[in-house]
Amino acid sequence: MTNKKIFELHAEVCRALGHSLRIEVIDLLQDKELCFTDILDVTGGLKSNLSQHLSVMTKKGILKSRRDGQFTYFSLSSKKVAQACRLMREVLMDNLKKQKDLLEKM
Repeated sequence: MTNKKIFELHAEVCRALGHSLRIEVIDLLQDKELCFTDILDVTGGLKSNLSQHLSVMTKKGILKSRRDGQFTYFSLSSKKVAQACRLMREVLMDNLKKQKDLLEKM
């Protein structure tokens, strides 16, 4: 597989992470599996909206799902997903701190 193809696939996964609700779901699932209704209760919003977000993340391999009777449970496909999100959050926090420091110097 060429580097260009890897970059394209990487970009697709990043796009699948490009919504605050999806990042929140990853945070919720970092150490546990939850059923759809539990995720909905914590995140709020519309059932259909959450369903679409979970579907996108499952199709891109970010989440895995399993059915147990009438319930669907979701978990991260890899702990590395949560690690990557935490790392990006650290970059964000570092940038915010730099901006705050710069504003205070003005």
